[in-house]
Amino acid sequence: MKMTFRWYGSKSDSVSLQQIRQIPGMSGIMGFLDYKAAGEVWTEDEIRAYIDEVHAAGLACEVIESVNVHEDIKMGLPSRDRYIENYRATIRNLAKYGVKVIVYNFMPVFDWLRTDLARVIPEDGSNSLYFDEADLGDMGPLEIVRSTIENSNGFSLPGWEPERLAELEATLERYKSISPDDLRNNYKYFLDGIIPTCEECGVVMACHPDDPAWPIFGLPRIAHSQSDFDKIVKLHDSPCNTVCLCTGSLGSDPANDVVAAIRHFGEMGRIGCLHVRNVKHLGHHKFREAAHLSETGDLDLFEIMRAVYETCPDTYIRPDHGRMIWGEVGRPGYGLYDRALGATYLNGLWEAICKMNK
Repeated sequence: MKMTFRWYGSKSDSVSLQQIRQIPGMSGIMGFLDYKAAGEVWTEDEIRAYIDEVHAAGLACEVIESVNVHEDIKMGLPSRDRYIENYRATIRNLAKYGVKVIVYNFMPVFDWLRTDLARVIPEDGSNSLYFDEADLGDMGPLEIVRSTIENSNGFSLPGWEPERLAELEATLERYKSISPDDLRNNYKYFLDGIIPTCEECGVVMACHPDDPAWPIFGLPRIAHSQSDFDKIVKLHDSPCNTVCLCTGSLGSDPANDVVAAIRHFGEMGRIGCLHVRNVKHLGHHKFREAAHLSETGDLDLFEIMRAVYETCPDTYIRPDHGRMIWGEVGRPGYGLYDRALGATYLNGLWEAICKMNK
């Protein structure tokens, strides 16, 4: 298991590489160029500069996140071939600098959705990301976009980049005629276009689940259960077509058995990496993100880590989304302190599991 940390870059992250390097057991980062619009080629110069900076801090960078898929690809528009070719070029460029896993998603419009970015947790006074479908009320997509951007503490948020949302109304209108099967067919077209390049370069694609794990605003969403991902890995049957198994995204729906999903796809060799966090269910389509400690939420982190140990022990893991604690102000979900605590907790579980199995 390789413990990693998400990092947005020195110009965009409130957390420094030096701070990340001081977290015990931290081997590297899951990198991200947050200024790149969906469909743009990530150039060699940009990638080299970013990865050289990471390496200079004594960390590895073998996983890159959020190489966003252009909406035209998801909608199956004629322009998709140009954007798929750009995606191939990015895969090749990342592979040249040692990247082995690319995390992405195929969610229409919204990469993730919350109704509160700083809901206070009564038990300890910290705050975390929160979702309650009832809070949407009469709020439409445009209103939730404005609310999210206004409450992000001045930081960019993955999936909420202004250029992706500039034509939101027109995009939502187009999706009204796209069924889940249509979206799945467009997904297959994308995978058929890029997986041969991945095989050529030795890069694994890891699809992130829908977040939260159900349809939103009537949009087709096809990646929020074990059965959904069974269909996805069959769209293009290759070891390079894998899952980024996010325990919090899948775990937002109590019907999903996260441990069983890890064992299922781990035994298949189809887990490219994991995002590990905890969630607390508060009602129907209502949850908040909890500390990683199992007893603070509804996921069993010990069983999650044991499933990883027994089925995909060499994978990459990062502590996902933390609370804001100790007065920290930063990008919602991506502060330093609680994610560092989460990494330490996961490493402690891992050490115990390893010693139990010797």
